[in-house]
Amino acid sequence: MAEAHQAVAFQFTISPEGINLHLSYQALNQIYLSGLRSWKKRISRIKNRIIKGVYPASPSSWLFVVIAIMATMYMQSDPSMGLIAKIRERIPLSLSLSAQGQTMLSALLFSTLLWLSLILALRFCLKLLLSYHRWMFEQHGCISTKTKVWATLVRLLSGRKPLLYSYQTSLPHLPVPPIKDTLEKYLESVKPLHDAAGFQRMKRLTAEFEKSLGNRLQRYLKLKALWATNYVSDWWEEYVYLRSRSPIMVNSNYYGMDFLYVTPTANQAARAGNTITALFLYRRKVNREELNPSRIPGTVIPLCAAQCERMFNTTRTPGEETDVLQHWQDSEFVAVYHRGRYFKLWVYQAGRLLSPREIQYQIQRILDDPSPPSPGEEKLGALTAGNRTPWAQVRKQFFSSGVNKRSLDCIEKAAFFVTLDDQEEGMMGEDPSVNLDRYAKSLLHGKCYDRWFDKSFSVVVYKNGKNGLNAEHSWADAPIVSHLWEFTLATDTFHLGYTPDGNCRGEVERSLLPPQRLCWDIPLEVQTQVSESLAVAQALADDVDCHVFPFREFGKGCIKKMKISPDSFVQLALQLAYYRERGTFCLTYEASMTRLFREGRTETVRSCSNESCAFVLALDAGEDREHCRKLFRKAAEKHQNLYRLAMTGSGIDRHLFCLYVVSKYLGVESPFLKEVLSEPWRLSTSQTPVQQMELFDLVNHPEFISLGGGFGPVADDGYGVSYIIMGEEMINFHVSCKHSCTETDSHKFGSQISQAMLDLMSLLNPDFKESTKSNPGKQS
Repeated sequence: MAEAHQAVAFQFTISPEGINLHLSYQALNQIYLSGLRSWKKRISRIKNRIIKGVYPASPSSWLFVVIAIMATMYMQSDPSMGLIAKIRERIPLSLSLSAQGQTMLSALLFSTLLWLSLILALRFCLKLLLSYHRWMFEQHGCISTKTKVWATLVRLLSGRKPLLYSYQTSLPHLPVPPIKDTLEKYLESVKPLHDAAGFQRMKRLTAEFEKSLGNRLQRYLKLKALWATNYVSDWWEEYVYLRSRSPIMVNSNYYGMDFLYVTPTANQAARAGNTITALFLYRRKVNREELNPSRIPGTVIPLCAAQCERMFNTTRTPGEETDVLQHWQDSEFVAVYHRGRYFKLWVYQAGRLLSPREIQYQIQRILDDPSPPSPGEEKLGALTAGNRTPWAQVRKQFFSSGVNKRSLDCIEKAAFFVTLDDQEEGMMGEDPSVNLDRYAKSLLHGKCYDRWFDKSFSVVVYKNGKNGLNAEHSWADAPIVSHLWEFTLATDTFHLGYTPDGNCRGEVERSLLPPQRLCWDIPLEVQTQVSESLAVAQALADDVDCHVFPFREFGKGCIKKMKISPDSFVQLALQLAYYRERGTFCLTYEASMTRLFREGRTETVRSCSNESCAFVLALDAGEDREHCRKLFRKAAEKHQNLYRLAMTGSGIDRHLFCLYVVSKYLGVESPFLKEVLSEPWRLSTSQTPVQQMELFDLVNHPEFISLGGGFGPVADDGYGVSYIIMGEEMINFHVSCKHSCTETDSHKFGSQISQAMLDLMSLLNPDFKESTKSNPGKQS
C-alpha cells in the first residue's frame, strides 16, 4: 500500500501538544495540475460550443456587423428603419445612461439581433442546400448548371474551417419515403428470388398491407419524423442491437486488423505504448473537435459526426430486457488484461499524457508481474461473451457494491480496453493463409474470455507486436471505427515511431506509480455462470469459419479504367460466386450509410437485383460476350443507382423496419411485415472505406497496406463478406460462415470470389486474360 500513502495530500496527528498537519506538496501539485487540465477542457468546450453555435458564421462576424451598424449611424443613416429608436424607448436604464449611451446600447442590441438572424438564415440556407441530392444521380462529365450553382453556394457557405460537429445543426432530417414507392421497390427486389406463384403471393400480401394497415402506420411514422431528429436511428439502436439477448461476440461485434506485410516492432510493450498513445491523441482531437468533418470523397458535402461522441469512455451495460449504452465525459486510464489478471493503467499524470516510452514502461511492468489470477478472475470476461440476460442478473446481484463494483467500474469507465495477448498472430510462418484466418478468429472472439466485449472497443496487442481491435456495434458503425484505426496505425508508425532497437521514443520518469491490480471477490454462483457463459461463447466461436485473403491480381485502378464502380464490380463478383456455389440467388445485404442526414447510420442496398441475376445467368450459360458485357454494365449501373437511393434516404429496409416497430407499439399484426422482417440475409456484405489515404504513402511505402476488418455470418446458412479496396492494386476480402452448415465453406467461397473477379475482368478486358496467361505466377 506504499503507493496509496504517497497519493495522500495531507496527514494530521493529534497529540497533547495539539494538531500536527503534514502536507505533501508533491501530491498537492498533482491535484493542482489535474484540476488545471479539467478547467482547460471546460474552457475549450465552451469555446467550441460558441463556434459551433454561430456556424456557418464566425464569432468575429459579430464585431463586423456592430461596426457596420455604427458606421451607418455615424453617417446619419438609420439601417434599422426605426427599430433602434424603439429599442431605446424600452431600455429600463434610462436614468443611469446618457442619451448617447442609450443610443449606443440600442444599436448594440439591434446589431446582435441582426447578427443572430443572419446566422439562422445562413444555417437554413445551408440546410436547404444539403437537402439537394440530385447531383449524385448525374453522370460524370455531364453536370447540370443547377448542380454547378448548388456546388458553388455550398462552398461559399462552408468556406470557414469547420469543427468536427459544426455541420450537425445544418444537416437535413432523414425523410420518410412514400409507402407506395417503398413497396414497389420491395417487390422489384424480391422478384428474382421467387418463382411465379411465390411472387404473386407476395404481390397480394403487399397490396393488402398498403390498402389496410400501411397508410395508418405511415401516418404515425411521419409524426415521429416531425418530432424526432432521425426517425430510424433510436429504434435501430434499441431493437436491432440493445434488445438482442443473444451473445454480442461474433453476432454483433466486428474486428479490425493491423498492416498486412509489416509489424513496426516485435516488442509487445512498445507496440502497446504507441497504440495507446495514438488512441488518446485521437480522443484529444475528438474532444477538441480538431478533426475535420468527414465528407463524401471528392466533394465538400459533410457527413454526420454524431457517432464520434460515444467512441471513448463508453460501455454497453447488460439489462434483463434491454442493454444500455453508458458514456462518461472523461477517463484518464485504460483497463488492461494479461494472463487472467485485470489492471488499471493511468495514462495521465498531473494533467499530462504519459509519453509512449512511459506507457511502454508501465505495460512492461504488467507483463513482468508474476502474480496469479485471483479465484474466478481469469475467465470473468466470458460473462460479456455469453447470453445477455444471465450476465445482467449476475451483474445486478454480485457487482452492485463492494470490491466487485469498484473493479467493474474501472473497466466500464476506462477510455477503452486493452488485451495483452500471449499468442503470436499475423501473416507469418510456412502457411501464411492459415495464420491470417487464425488471426481473424482471434480478433473476432479470442479465447472468449480475454476480451471485454461490452466496451466500445478493445485493443489487442499480441506477443510478436501485431495488433488489432474488436468493436461493439451498437454505438457506431464500421466507418467510424475505421477512421479511428487508420489514424492509430498511421500515427503509431509514421508519427510516433520507434528506436532502432524497437522501443518507443521518449524518456521515462521512474517515479511513476505501478499499474493498479484490480481485486475481485467472485463467489461460486458467479463462477458457475462464468462457466455457462463460456460454454455458450465457446460453441459459437468454434462454429465460426473465417477466411481472409488478399486479392492481388488487380485493384480499383484496372476496374476504373473500364469506367465501372469498384464497389459494383465486387458486388457483381459476389453474386456470380454465390450462384456458382449454390446454384441459386439469395437476398443480399450491402451496408450503405445515411450520414448525409443528421444522426444517420445505415441503410441496406439489396445487391441481388433483376439486372444482376440476368447478367449472371447469361454469363453462366455461355452467351455472347458482347451481350454479357452490356448486361454487366446495366447491372452495375442498377447497383450504383440502388446505392445512391439508399444514401439519400430512399432505401427500403429501414422504412419497413420502422413500420414494423410502429405496428408492434399499436399491437396489430401484419403478415406482410412479419414475413419481410424474417427473411434471411444469406449473403451479408460490407465495404470497409479507406477515408484517410493521405496518412499512408503507398507509393514509397507499399508494404504499409491495411488488411481491413470483418464480421461474423448473419445467417446460419449464409456468408458474411467484408472487403477493403486498398490503393490501386489490391482488394482484401474477409469471409465468414458456420462450420455447422454443410452448404457453406469460407475457403471454397473465397476461391469462388477470386475466380469470379478474374472472370469479370477477362470479360470486360480480353487483354487481361492474355496477360494472366503469360504471367501465371501472379495469381494467388
